Amino acid sequence: MTAPNPRLDELVATLERLRAPGGCAWDREQTHASLVQYLVEETYELVEAIEAADDAELIEELGDVLYQVLFHADIAAEEGRFTLEDVAAHMTAKMVGRHPHVFGDAVADTADAVMASWDRLKAVEKPGRTSVLDGIPSAMPALALADKLLGRAAKVGVHRDAVAIAATEEQLGADLLAIVAAARERGLDAERALRGALRGLQEDIRGAE
Repeated sequence: MTAPNPRLDELVATLERLRAPGGCAWDREQTHASLVQYLVEETYELVEAIEAADDAELIEELGDVLYQVLFHADIAAEEGRFTLEDVAAHMTAKMVGRHPHVFGDAVADTADAVMASWDRLKAVEKPGRTSVLDGIPSAMPALALADKLLGRAAKVGVHRDAVAIAATEEQLGADLLAIVAAARERGLDAERALRGALRGLQEDIRGAE
């Protein structure tokens, strides 16, 4: 019987060959920690490919991110910790458990209902999380972190005043760039400034909880 994903199996075998004794010295030396910089870089390149709507680029960058996943799993497998199959099994169980409206009898016929169900199930799965801030990576870029924190803040009744903005993302981008340019002219660090404001928002969220 032909394997359902022969090219994927071939990629896994290629990586295993590279990391096997007698393979590539560089690949053999890598660790989870040493690969972080490449994972971050490849992820940003994938984002660019998505924004460019270029299928050839998307195939390449998806492959690069996939390779990172396989690489980390192979390192763990060699150390006897877990395998790629363990990763896949965990993700399958997680997705089935988070979608009872598809795999069970629950009803969630709108995107909002699905997200509400997702949040409830996640709370049950991770009882150790006592704050809506738990699980948010602080290393996220400031703008992405701001959007995430504002969403969590709304859940506990904390809100920030919004200002009038442009009607399109193109104009919004230009306005944001102008703000950064103005900050630069005054010797201010826009990234640091936003992160400072976000620390204040996090304190308000914790206070509301």
